[in-house]
Amino acid sequence: RCSSWSLGGGSVQPGGSLRLSCVVSGFTLDYYAIGWSRQAPGKEREGVSCLSVSDDTTYYADSVKGRFTISRDNAKNTVYLQMNNLKPEDTAAYYCVAGPNLVGQNFFHFADHWGKGTQVTVSS
Repeated sequence: RCSSWSLGGGSVQPGGSLRLSCVVSGFTLDYYAIGWSRQAPGKEREGVSCLSVSDDTTYYADSVKGRFTISRDNAKNTVYLQMNNLKPEDTAAYYCVAGPNLVGQNFFHFADHWGKGTQVTVSS
């Protein structure tokens, strides 16, 4: 049985930082591209970032470029998203994702493992 749970969400003031973690069980991340998606209330789900199987190719949505960094630790079967200079528009539920070795929005279209979300709230 595959499962994952995300940690690190919370509330922060604009300009602050958070680090999300997603611990995966039931399958190994070594053979999967990974990513993070988010969904704000009343909005469609948005692919935020993804990282290829070999960690040599990354994708970031324009809205987070230069502020967010995706990474993984395959030994811990864990995916990370470091979020800096957070803005109120980053407020959303964040989901870790694993899927085929695609990069960009296509990854999110074909991804087949979606973790439970963690809430991030940015407000003053």
